[in-house]
Amino acid sequence: MEEAKPIIPKAPVEVTLRKFELSDVDAMMAWASDPQVAAVCRWDPYESTEPLLAFIRDVVLPHPWFRAICVAGGEEPRPVGAVSVSPTGDPCRAELGYVLARAHWGRGVATAAVKRTVGAVFGEVQGLERVEALVDVANPASQRVLEKAGFTREAVLRKYGAVKGVVRDMVMFSFITTDPVPE
Repeated sequence: MEEAKPIIPKAPVEVTLRKFELSDVDAMMAWASDPQVAAVCRWDPYESTEPLLAFIRDVVLPHPWFRAICVAGGEEPRPVGAVSVSPTGDPCRAELGYVLARAHWGRGVATAAVKRTVGAVFGEVQGLERVEALVDVANPASQRVLEKAGFTREAVLRKYGAVKGVVRDMVMFSFITTDPVPE
């Protein structure tokens, strides 16, 4: 009989968040052009950097809270994903969104980025009390990210939103100012 090997917990991934720059277009293209990444997003895969550069210039740079996710430890951290906190019609609420290059899936990068986001955004956005995240019911990996980051699963919203022309059920998650950010 083989001796059981001890389970060694994975070291937490250290991520940094920073504002995007136009020069990040090639790094962003790594996930924005990936059909598997885009499959769970509202946008289709980008086929060239020109429209992506326009997106960075016209949407990302003027956005109030849109950050590049970088894995710490590199000489010059290149973005491996993005996280945004977008205002809603109510000044006490904002909506979280995130995307990650497939090469970094399953390594704790998205969870670390979401934790870092909620740890910072409440202090940076005046009047913010609640961050919401809507996730397709068919995306359990993203649901796990939010749960590990301390979000509360509130409800399944039936036939809530159209993604690429298909009306989908969505899971509503929230994080409020009094929720503790998990270690």
